[in-house]
Amino acid sequence: MEVSLKPQLKYWLAMLRCPGVGPQAIQRLLEHFEPAEVFSASRASLNGLGFSEKLIDALQKPDWQKVEEDMAWLAQAGNHALTFDDLDYPAQLREINNPPPLLFVKGNPALLLEPQLAMVGSRNPSPVGVSTAIQFAEALAQAGFTVTSGLALGIDAASHQGALNVNGRTIAVAGTGLDRVYPACHKQLATQIAEHGALVSEFPPGTNAKANHFPRRNRIISGLCVGLLVVEAAQQSGSLITARLALEQNREVFAIPGSIHNPLARGCNALIRQGAKLVETAQDIFEELGHYNQQYMRAESEMVQTSLDLEQQNLLKLIPYSPTTVDTLVQESGWTVEEISSMLLVLELQGFISGLAGGGYLRIK
Repeated sequence: MEVSLKPQLKYWLAMLRCPGVGPQAIQRLLEHFEPAEVFSASRASLNGLGFSEKLIDALQKPDWQKVEEDMAWLAQAGNHALTFDDLDYPAQLREINNPPPLLFVKGNPALLLEPQLAMVGSRNPSPVGVSTAIQFAEALAQAGFTVTSGLALGIDAASHQGALNVNGRTIAVAGTGLDRVYPACHKQLATQIAEHGALVSEFPPGTNAKANHFPRRNRIISGLCVGLLVVEAAQQSGSLITARLALEQNREVFAIPGSIHNPLARGCNALIRQGAKLVETAQDIFEELGHYNQQYMRAESEMVQTSLDLEQQNLLKLIPYSPTTVDTLVQESGWTVEEISSMLLVLELQGFISGLAGGGYLRIK
C-alpha cells in the first residue's frame, strides 16, 4: 500500500501540533471546516463553536517549522501518515470513542488493516509468563493474526518477539514519537518490528515518553484489535486498563488463569470473574475468532510427536503443570538422575517445560 504525502497533510499536522488541540477538538473542527480552512477561520467563527481564546490563539499561530520537520520525517523511506479521512485508516480504530485523528507509521501501514490480536501483561513477569507469551504469540502469528502490543518491558516485548520468531507480523503502538524508542533497551526490537511489521503512534516525531501518553496509547492497542489477550497481570496492572478499554470497544477479551497464590495472576483471574474468556491454549482463541478464517491449526500432541523421541514424550507426560522435582520424576519413571536431567534439558530447550528457582520444573505446554 502506497501512502503519499497528500496536499492537505500539512494542515492535519499543524492541528496536531497546536497546544491544547486534542483529538476531540480536531474532530469538532473538521465537522465545520476543511483542514486548510481551519487556519483561515475567523476568531468569531471559532468562538461560535465554543473554542477558548487560548485555543484560538494557538490555531492562529501554528508552528509551521515543526510541521516542516514532520514532513521531512515522513519523506524518509518507510515512514507514513494516515489521517482519519484516509480510506486506509483502520476501520476498527475508526469505531472507537475519541479515535486518533492522525497515525504515524514506521514500517508497513497495510498491516493495520489485517485482523490483529493484542497481547498485554505485566512489565515484570515471571519466567513462565514470558514463555507463555512467546508461545501464544508464535501460535497466533502462525494462524495469520498480526500480534499487536505496546513495546513495553515484559509481556509486551515477549509477544512481539514470539511473532518475530516465526516470521509473523507484529505491530508496536508507541507512547512516543517514532523517531525515538521507549524503553531505550528495545531499540533493536523496534528496528526488527519496523522491518517485519509496523511501529505506530499518534504522537508526532520528537515526542518524549510521558506518563499520560500510555493510557492514550492503550486505547489504540485495544482499538486496532479484534481480541485482546492478557497473559499475566497483577491486581493493579495497567494491562487491566487496556482490557477495560477493549470491553468498552466491544472487543473479545481473553485471559490466562493462574494460581490463587500468584500475585501476577490476580488481575487475569479478576478479569475472568468479570466475563473475560478463560484460555489455556491458542486453540481456545481460534475457536472464539473462527470467523476470521485463520489457516493455522496444529494439535499439541502432533507438536510433541514431531519434535521429541518416545522416552522424552513419556517423561513429559509425568511432568505436571505445577512444580515438581527431579527426585519425584526419578521415583515415578525408574530412570536415573543422569537420564532424566538430559531429557529435561531437551524439554526445556524446546519450550515444553520451565526450570524454577531451587531446581524444580513445571510443564508449560
